[in-house]
Amino acid sequence: MTTAIELTQTDLEQFLYREARLLDDREFEKWLECYHPDAEYWMPAWDDAGEITEDPQSEISLVYYPNRGGLEDRVFRIRTDRSSATSLPEPRTGHNVTNVEVIERRGNEIDLRHNWFSLYFRYNTTDTYFGTTFITLDVSGPSPVIRRKKIVLKNDYIHHVVDIYHV
Repeated sequence: MTTAIELTQTDLEQFLYREARLLDDREFEKWLECYHPDAEYWMPAWDDAGEITEDPQSEISLVYYPNRGGLEDRVFRIRTDRSSATSLPEPRTGHNVTNVEVIERRGNEIDLRHNWFSLYFRYNTTDTYFGTTFITLDVSGPSPVIRRKKIVLKNDYIHHVVDIYHV
């Protein structure tokens, strides 16, 4: 078991890099292991006033899963070609994590913020996505797991449906 105080900046960065690499390598089942069973995964939308939505229960979200079960279902759909967003050819991605900042350490939780950009290649076209992510890590077990993830996508224009591997 670890505590929030024991993990170094490098440990935290390595966790985030690994999560990104698992998406790039399309190792979705291992990627799911980075998430607590009760993990909330949320990408709010931008409203008409240029503000991000604040409540996934009553406002529009680009992606919202209240727990890991939603992510598991998403991975199942990707793996079984039950997704229009992931038909063949499979996309290629490159995730880049930057500016990792520890916001707060308390007990067995750590709040992080980081910037990111990802490159997405499909049909001879490369798209770029960028944003800021806020994560709460649960460090009560043998390795950290994500308890909450809020992804703020900062692109003004999105060419197609955004999926978990884009961000």
